[in-house]
Amino acid sequence: MTDSDRQLELLVRRMTWEAEGVLSVELIHPDGKPLPAWTPGAHIDVHVGGQIRQYSLCGDPAATGTYRIGVLNEPSSRGGSRHVHTALRPGQRVTVSEPRNHFALEDAGGYVFVAGGIGVTPILAMAREAARRGARWRLVYGGRGRASMAFTDELAALDGDVTLVPQDELGHIDLASALDGLPDDTLVYCCGPEPLLAAVEAVCPAPALRVERFSAPVVERTTDDGEFEVECRTSGLTLTVGADTSILEAAEQAGLDVASSCRDGICGSCETRVLDGAVDHRDFLLSEAEHTANASMMICVSRCAAGSRLVLDL
Repeated sequence: MTDSDRQLELLVRRMTWEAEGVLSVELIHPDGKPLPAWTPGAHIDVHVGGQIRQYSLCGDPAATGTYRIGVLNEPSSRGGSRHVHTALRPGQRVTVSEPRNHFALEDAGGYVFVAGGIGVTPILAMAREAARRGARWRLVYGGRGRASMAFTDELAALDGDVTLVPQDELGHIDLASALDGLPDDTLVYCCGPEPLLAAVEAVCPAPALRVERFSAPVVERTTDDGEFEVECRTSGLTLTVGADTSILEAAEQAGLDVASSCRDGICGSCETRVLDGAVDHRDFLLSEAEHTANASMMICVSRCAAGSRLVLDL
C-alpha cells in the first residue's frame, strides 16, 4: 500500500464558478489541520456519487490547509462531474485520497505549457511554480470560447507569457509555431483532450514532452495475450490470469479489495508494487524510466511479460 492509498475525510468549504460549466471546489480538514503536501501536477481521487474520480489539484501548494480542484460538467459524465455540479454543496464531507503525482514538474531551464479545456487545472499550478522559480515559461491555452476557459484571471496575475486561443475566435492552437525552435533545456507539458495531445506528440520531440491524459488512446495489439500466474504476497493468494482477463479483474474475482477507477491505465488508482518478475507495461501514466525500473504497475491494463511470473504486493 502506498501513501496515496490512505483516505482523508475532508469538508467542502467553498464552490466557485470559474467559467461556463466549470466549478472549483475547495476542500479543508474538518478540524482545520494541515493537509498532506503536494506538488504541481498532482491529483487526488475523489469519492463522488458512489464512484471514484481523479481531479488535478489546481490551488497553491503553499496553502497547506486547502486542496482545490476544478470540475467540468461533462455531458457524457458517468456520474462523477454531474454529481459534483448537481449534488455536492459547501458543508458536506467527501472522501479523497492523499495526492499522487505522475505528472511532476521536473527541473528545467524553461517550460512551454499547452493546455486544452479543463486540462488547464494541473497546468495552472505548474505555471505558478515556474514563475516562483524564476524560470522561463510560456503558456498556450485553448478552449471552445472565452466564457468556457477557466482560471484566466489567475493566469494573467502571474505576469507571464500567456496566450489564450478561443476556438470560436482564433481556431485551433498553432502548435507548429508554439513549439518551434525550443531551446534544448526546455520541457513541454501538455494536458487536454486526446486530439490535442496527439497533435502535440506529432510535432514535439518525445524526450522534451510530458503529457497527462483524460482518456486512453486506441492501441492495436499485434500479438495475442497468454495466461499467466500472479503470486499475491500480502494476501497469500495465487491468481491465474486468463488471456482475456486483467490482473485487476482476477484480483476482484478472488475477493481482493483493490482500488480502481479508469480501468484504462491513465489514472493510477490501481498502481501496485512489483516485488518480482518482469512486467509488460501498457499504461499511459508511468514514464519510460518508471517502466524500466519495474517497481510498480497498473494492474488494470499491464500484464506479465512473456516467460515471467509476477509477485505483487496484493
